[in-house]
Amino acid sequence: MEPEKTPNEVTKRSTIERFFSGLNECIFQSKLGVADVQLFDYLTDMMLRFVRFDSLHKVRHSDGRPATEIFQMLCEAENRIGLARREVHRHIGDFTLFWSGMYPESLRRMRPHETKDGFLDYCRQGKRAYAIAAEIEGGHDRPSSDLLQSLSDQFEMCAYGLREVRREWEEGESNGNGLLIS
Repeated sequence: MEPEKTPNEVTKRSTIERFFSGLNECIFQSKLGVADVQLFDYLTDMMLRFVRFDSLHKVRHSDGRPATEIFQMLCEAENRIGLARREVHRHIGDFTLFWSGMYPESLRRMRPHETKDGFLDYCRQGKRAYAIAAEIEGGHDRPSSDLLQSLSDQFEMCAYGLREVRREWEEGESNGNGLLIS
């Protein structure tokens, strides 16, 4: 059972959620011409999940250690079936989209001699992961297969949109127009 949130935590989450939602809607609808509320909501939720560092590494090895690289997550996905496999592939898609969109400079610094992920194409792996997740039917409370397939088909556009979200966010901070007040 999850502990109850204090009113201050609820307000902060609501503020952060509105901030991310507004940025996503502004960038995707106004600048990219994409009017897909389901996509905005999904990307907002993904950003909210990844604000918590432990959510980035939610896929675990059988011994409980976090899988911190895509290569490791792919191996874990092969060891799962059904909804568990779908969730790992969805997480791989989210992980690659988040890093490709929000922090692409970190991907350019990966070196094959330092990490196996240095050999991987995050865009290709993300598209593939979303496509595999879309093939496995989820429950009614999970993202639809259509949405996951759309994320696969539009991966590059979504990554570009997230880069624009980050740029807009940083420009607001550097101009003293920070939208998020602590």
